[in-house]
Amino acid sequence: MFHPRRTLRALLLPLAAGLALTALPATSAHAASTLTNGGFEADGAGAATPSGWSEYGDTGASFTEPGGHGGSHRLSHWSSSAYKVETYQYLSGLTNGNYKLTAWVRSGGGQKSAYLALKNCGGTEQRTDLPVSASGWLRIVVPVTVTGNQCTISVNSDANAGNWINVDDLTFTSGTTGTSVKGADISSLAKSEARGGVYRNGSGTAADPLSVLKSSGMNYARLKVWVNPADGYNNKARVLATAKRVKAQGMKLLVDFHYSDFWADPGRQDKPAAWAGHSYGQLKTDVYNHTYDVLNALKAQGTTADMVQVGNEINGGMLWNEGSTSNWTQLAGLLNSGYDAVKAVNPSTTVALHLAEGGDLEGTRWWFDSARSNGVRFDAIGLSFYGYWHGTLADFQTTLDDAAARYGKPVFVAETAYPFRLDSEDAHENIIDTSAELVPGYPASVTGQTRWMNDMMSIVEAVPNGRGLGIFYWEATWTAVNGNGWDPTDAASGNAWENQALFGYDDRALSSMSWFRHR
Repeated sequence: MFHPRRTLRALLLPLAAGLALTALPATSAHAASTLTNGGFEADGAGAATPSGWSEYGDTGASFTEPGGHGGSHRLSHWSSSAYKVETYQYLSGLTNGNYKLTAWVRSGGGQKSAYLALKNCGGTEQRTDLPVSASGWLRIVVPVTVTGNQCTISVNSDANAGNWINVDDLTFTSGTTGTSVKGADISSLAKSEARGGVYRNGSGTAADPLSVLKSSGMNYARLKVWVNPADGYNNKARVLATAKRVKAQGMKLLVDFHYSDFWADPGRQDKPAAWAGHSYGQLKTDVYNHTYDVLNALKAQGTTADMVQVGNEINGGMLWNEGSTSNWTQLAGLLNSGYDAVKAVNPSTTVALHLAEGGDLEGTRWWFDSARSNGVRFDAIGLSFYGYWHGTLADFQTTLDDAAARYGKPVFVAETAYPFRLDSEDAHENIIDTSAELVPGYPASVTGQTRWMNDMMSIVEAVPNGRGLGIFYWEATWTAVNGNGWDPTDAASGNAWENQALFGYDDRALSSMSWFRHR
């Protein structure tokens, strides 16, 4: 644990414990036009009030100590009693315009709130919560538009006894941030509705789920395509029908080609039955023709795909065995056939390549280095990251940042999700159903689901040079409906995912949809 070591003085909180952190002085003795002592090195360890900074509230809970991110020291908030404290720095004489605060942070979690803020800048206060990360440092950003030539940089904690945060290496520079993709995979929706699934808004009124999602801020839908699935769903005809609904809501469309009749993922990349006996050369033609056929039909009905995945979680390749990563030359040929088909339909459609295990830096490097050396063409990188399987948030940020920088491409989260409860609504055991499987600091609750998604968005937003596009939530509408299970060959199968949907067991939209409103 990273609980700070404290002096007696720091343990003595003021009598004003519990004081709300509201009004701050309009100015400060430290007022300047540039951020001072953002690395907290000026005073060494044990500084009750770091040089250049001011404090408000339970000031004994704010101090510097050894163990910085880039240097020797850091700012910490901690106390053995419940506390509220703000460490802040007032800047004046700023040129009006766009700015962003960048900081490296850690948090043990459990607080009522812990966040960085830019306030008194002339507009709405901007905040970014500290994700829960007890060991690895995370970089987060806060953007703001300064209109009054001044701004206050603020580090805030409203915490229970023993809660802690570390903050270090703050910078305040010109520029802006934000994400453009606030999406969700809704591939299960058509079958759910056909089998009697009902969706309700937050008030309990039955409604079009796409309208509910759109009104919550969703702006991009992801639809998978199977070639000839046993149940007749997620095929070309079904994708065309759902795409009309997506575009009617004003959303963008990502089409996810599996090149299979069934689920394709790192453990399974089966060829469609109709392609089973085809040679490698014929498979290249199959990929081109299938990709072109679906996308051209979408274009013809006025629902052109905005982004396309050529393959789904293709860590081990696609169309095994011919397209396995054991034969990169052939895999590259298949991927480029898909790329060429996409561009033949619409040159401006973004082509993404999608891997699972978004916390695996070395695996991601190996795959995309191999793709690049074999001439694979692509426009964007998508990664799946499920925190209960794929490593820590720090692992994920390292991998995401590295992919963006190493390959010079925009990056996005193609899949993530989090449970809002652990029990199952149907008779099928949920994939995540015990507290031991959860990410520390993120309970299986609507609050935990909301926090997970907002913190994931904060990490994507912080990708340098604006290369973080955003997130697709996986299967937001996959509620428990008889006949809409995971196996298209077995109508009795359950889905194992209803506790990670964005609609509750009462069919109502969960308040966790608020993550779509993230910057």
